[in-house]
Amino acid sequence: MRKILALTLVVMMMLSVSVTAFAVNEDVEGELVIYSSMYPAVLDMMDQAIKAEFPNLTPGNEGSFFFYSGTSKLITKIYGEMGEKRDQPLGCDMFMVAEPAFSLEMKDYGYLHSFEVKDAESRLRFPYDKEGYWYPLRVCNMVLAYNPEKVDEWKEKGITIPRTFKDFAYDPALKGYISMSDPLTSGTAYAAVCSLLDKYGEEYFDKLGANGVMRESGSTAIAKLQSGECAAIMILEESILKYLYDEKEKGNTVTNLEVIYPEDGVVLIPSTVMIVDEAYSKNVNVEAAEAVAQYFLTDEGQQLILKGFMHSVLADMKDVPYLSIDTNELIKKDIGVDWEKAYRNREEINNLWSVKVTQ
Repeated sequence: MRKILALTLVVMMMLSVSVTAFAVNEDVEGELVIYSSMYPAVLDMMDQAIKAEFPNLTPGNEGSFFFYSGTSKLITKIYGEMGEKRDQPLGCDMFMVAEPAFSLEMKDYGYLHSFEVKDAESRLRFPYDKEGYWYPLRVCNMVLAYNPEKVDEWKEKGITIPRTFKDFAYDPALKGYISMSDPLTSGTAYAAVCSLLDKYGEEYFDKLGANGVMRESGSTAIAKLQSGECAAIMILEESILKYLYDEKEKGNTVTNLEVIYPEDGVVLIPSTVMIVDEAYSKNVNVEAAEAVAQYFLTDEGQQLILKGFMHSVLADMKDVPYLSIDTNELIKKDIGVDWEKAYRNREEINNLWSVKVTQ
């Protein structure tokens, strides 16, 4: 009888722990909208994770928690919502955008809510705001890419595939045969050119302009690389890895596309998560926003980032995206971005790009 009673008590305790653990997420209620520039396929995956993890939280954007657009378009949308005096409420409760300089800007405007990520100093391997206004969520990696099947053809034309960001811009033989995203519309491209501007000076823009660099979407650049219209492209690693993975899932073996990790360094972009202050948020629900932000900084949440072909921000995360290399090794090769400068000098840098590259 005592054994039965003891067993019953143990079972009751286990059930109590299980219910309590589940009740934590059940208590997260209300509505939530997140502006994000992550690829739609990644957001779909994250959307389903939030719905499973927080069953009583209501998606506030036509059945989804996310509103998707490119970083630059999102920033323009946010500016419009803020109004000329930068004092109007927004149509969202959180941001997950590609460019950390924007975090500094929104903090300056007083639009962000401060929250604490426990043990952030030891848990995160990328910088975060010490006052808790923004934290890194995912890491994009700007690299080069080429077509291994076309190397000999390019060599016959006197063209060597560039192994550095410098050669990508400086080698005159590449004129008309290179492509990248436009930093005027792409946040990650803007981060990359800010980094390379600091490393090589304004001459880098001059050389890109002289080489007639094409400004195109990642999918267009990949297609031109495979067809032989481009010798090399500057692109996010995740775009290449996703393409290779998707083709593998279709049963296709891809031999005409490969990442180059530039010998003069990579540009890592630790994209941030931010919570909108209650005075400006759509649903006035910072408790739910905090819970979601904390969830995506757990091991489980970061696995979704890896499945999205981006690198994890967690210091103890050994896993890497499909076909990628060790994140800590990339950190050693990171050229770095002066985010304060990227924020303060945005208009100047954009104008410099327009004059030297696009005209």
